[in-house]
Amino acid sequence: MTVPARILVVEDDAPIAAGLVRGLKQAGFQVMLATDGELALEASERERPDLVVLDLNLPGKDGFELLDAWKGRLRVPVIVLTARQELEARLRSFGLGAVDYLAKPFWMEELVARIRARLLLLEERPRRVLRWDDVRLDLDAREVSIESTGPVSLTRHEFDVLAYLVERPGRAMTRAQIAQHALPPNEERDDRTVDSHVARLRKKLGPAGARIRTSWGIGYQFAPPEESS
Repeated sequence: MTVPARILVVEDDAPIAAGLVRGLKQAGFQVMLATDGELALEASERERPDLVVLDLNLPGKDGFELLDAWKGRLRVPVIVLTARQELEARLRSFGLGAVDYLAKPFWMEELVARIRARLLLLEERPRRVLRWDDVRLDLDAREVSIESTGPVSLTRHEFDVLAYLVERPGRAMTRAQIAQHALPPNEERDDRTVDSHVARLRKKLGPAGARIRTSWGIGYQFAPPEESS
C-alpha cells in the first residue's frame, strides 16, 4: 500500500487555508497546516513533509525568510502560492530555492497537478546515498547505518551536521557555516552547540567518526577515504 505524500501548507488566511486543507485531503494527500512563519519552521523540522505549499505574506517570518531559512536544509520541493504577481517576487522566490510559483486566485485542480508533477520527479530521481568505510548515509530517507552494527540513531540536528560535512569532503567549514546551514535559526547556533553535535557524532559513528576532523582555528572537515591515513 502506498503511503500518501505529506504536504505542509503554510497559509495564514483562514478561509484559503481551510480550502487548501480540504482540497488536498480530497486529492489523497496527508496535509499539515502552519499559519505563521515560526509554526512553519517548527512543522518542517518535526513533520518531515514531502512538499511545502507556501504563502509569501505571513505574520512573523514571511515566505522569503522561510525560503532563506530552509535553503540547503529542507530537502523537499517548495511551491509558492501567493497573491503577489510581480516579477520581482517570482524571481526572488526562485532564487531562494522555490521550485514553482502559482498566483492567487488559483484552481485547486492545477495546484494538485503541480504537486503531483513535483512528487513524480522526486520518485524518478536517483536516491542520494553516500558511503565511506562501512557507513551508509541515505540523504533522502535521512538514515545512517553501519554495516557491522546496523542503524545509527541520530537526532535531526546531528544528521544535518553530518550531511553538511560529508557533502563537502575535504573542505574545512567554520563552526558558523555549519550552524547556519545545519541548525535551525530559532535554536542555539553558538560554537559550543556545534562542538557538542560533532562530539556525539564521533561517538555514535565509532571508528568511522574519526573522518570528522578538527581544523584548528577554523572548524571541522570530513576527510574522504582517499585522504585518510
